[in-house]
Amino acid sequence: MPAFTWLPANEATDEDVEAVFGSGGAAKCRCQALKVEGWIWTDSTQEQREAALAEQTACGTDGPTSGLLGYVDGEPAGWVAVEQRENYWRIWNRKQPWMRMDPELEGVWSVTCFLVRKGHRQSGLMHELAAATVEYGARVGAHVLEGYPIEPPPGKTVIWDEASVGPLQVFLGAGYEVVASPTLRRRVVRRQLGRDGGGTT
Repeated sequence: MPAFTWLPANEATDEDVEAVFGSGGAAKCRCQALKVEGWIWTDSTQEQREAALAEQTACGTDGPTSGLLGYVDGEPAGWVAVEQRENYWRIWNRKQPWMRMDPELEGVWSVTCFLVRKGHRQSGLMHELAAATVEYGARVGAHVLEGYPIEPPPGKTVIWDEASVGPLQVFLGAGYEVVASPTLRRRVVRRQLGRDGGGTT
């Protein structure tokens, strides 16, 4: 079986980050959909998004950082964004209540985006990355991990943009639980890691 390992992005290299982000839609977005202060992420330029990701991942530094890189047999293969919820500008400035659940709750880290490199898709790598968020969250002292997956109706599938937030089953497999269903498709999931998690799992 291929060996899976992971690193906080600041402990990885810029080259490894680019290997994962440098193809497909992520090459344009650069995980800035919930970061940019414009109406949509394309209100920023490609250069701005690339520079923002480089600053946020902070490769080769003591951090903080904005996500984890997953490796398969030592090859960079995937990414999951996990960071303190207050670092996501659009979560706090959108009006949807589901993006502002328990705003007074401290120690909430948001898991907002998954990316699997071509050649490693359909291999269960998202499940490995989701499990890594739990280990990482405990390491950095997060009280609650929170995600925002889409659950399609029976017989339907998600589009690429929706899949990037992570399928619901991936979160459930890592011990997250559904705490809200604000729309027909949107779910809010949480994994409690510490006593100060407010009693919500």
